Amino acid sequence: MGRPRAFDEDEAVRAAMDLFGGRAYDGVSVDDLVHHLGVHRNSLYKTFGSKRGLYLIALRRHLADDVRPLCDALAGAPDAAAVLRLVTSAELGLLLLATVERAPVDEEVAGEVTAALTAVDRAIGDALGVPADLATALTAAALGILLRGNPDTVATALSDHLGPLT
Repeated sequence: MGRPRAFDEDEAVRAAMDLFGGRAYDGVSVDDLVHHLGVHRNSLYKTFGSKRGLYLIALRRHLADDVRPLCDALAGAPDAAAVLRLVTSAELGLLLLATVERAPVDEEVAGEVTAALTAVDRAIGDALGVPADLATALTAAALGILLRGNPDTVATALSDHLGPLT
């Protein structure tokens, strides 16, 4: 009989989400995971299979815990400024890094990212009553604003200068 697991798997996945969301997949070594998660290397491999296995679990948890609630919140957005505020205030670091770093080289990650971004597009389109291509452009703009680090300034400028964008 094996020894009982000496760590909380849920806590380890959450810690991995934070680590991958802050430093990306290639910026995190197995040693970083072992140290940051507080697990032994053998336990990490036995539980998650590999660094990639843990990454996929962390990405899926991020999509479930952060992106899905964002999509639900977007349903009540009254205008584009509110959409921008919701998207740019969400914790989306892991999604953004997965989009630019892993999706181009990992089909499984690409599938997860595409599904998540499509869900955000759909939620924005439904909230604002705009066509799919415009919703996709709004998603791209909101994520770009998030990447640039000035979401409040942009949302305020939109509201002040253009009024409600519906």
